[in-house]
Amino acid sequence: MKRTALVLLTGLLLSTLAAAAAPDEPMTPIRQFIDGFNNGDTKTAYAAYANGNIIIIDEFAPHRWSGPDAAHKWAAGYDKHATAAGVADGHVSYKEPTRVEADGSFAYVVIPTLYTYKEHGKAMAEEGQMTYALRKGASGWKIAGWTWTGVKPHAAT
Repeated sequence: MKRTALVLLTGLLLSTLAAAAAPDEPMTPIRQFIDGFNNGDTKTAYAAYANGNIIIIDEFAPHRWSGPDAAHKWAAGYDKHATAAGVADGHVSYKEPTRVEADGSFAYVVIPTLYTYKEHGKAMAEEGQMTYALRKGASGWKIAGWTWTGVKPHAAT
């Protein structure tokens, strides 16, 4: 009897801990995408996306990419923009989410960010936030869309 009670209590404790950790689970593909971007590892970054229609909103033209190849088109647009603007060494720092809403197989996550880079050799910074929409499927949480919102770039201090 004591052993059964201990097993039940342990199971209850573990399920409570798993439920408490659930809001952080959507951060897994977000970290994967940003860390892949920062390390120049496009294969890892692309693997963070869900299959199907993706929507990306960012500050450089054309500002919106959508469809199953949105991530690839955004990356090509980022490279084109960076080359034209003399941008190098782009890096996104991020903090823990300020908001996580997970409901079944859908999640909404907002994270504070800092985008730093060099523009024609000059250190630049841009504080902002990224907002993600995610879907949970058989392979776990994946990014279905994201937006970048930031202040005007300025000299890094």
